Amino acid sequence: MEDHKNDLILILAGYQKEMESFLQTNPGLRSRFPIHIDFPDYNQNELIQIAEQMCAKRQYTMSDEALNSLMLVITKQKGLRDEAFGNARTIRNIIEKAIRQQAVRLIAKSNTTRQDLISLEPGDLTEVRL
Repeated sequence: MEDHKNDLILILAGYQKEMESFLQTNPGLRSRFPIHIDFPDYNQNELIQIAEQMCAKRQYTMSDEALNSLMLVITKQKGLRDEAFGNARTIRNIIEKAIRQQAVRLIAKSNTTRQDLISLEPGDLTEVRL
């Protein structure tokens, strides 16, 4: 790295506590990574917007009731302040699980409409194990 320091950019990303532990593992690491940027966690409204964008990208929709259910899940998970809460990663996991839940729910239906196929319902949005 030293021989090519003007030709190389190395970005390390991780949680603040774990990155600090990593930088302490070797006395020379901290001086090699002089710039540190801390990003704040997303707030609940931003997490809802992220979820809506993820759904739209996959051509799914959520009713107001489904959004309310998602807000309850986010509130509970953020309230736990579990170190495993991963912000947008947790939202992605919730949406992916909701899509799987929706598929299981639709298997039981005899007639499925296009609207059924693109709609996530409140019961589809459940907590994920972190």
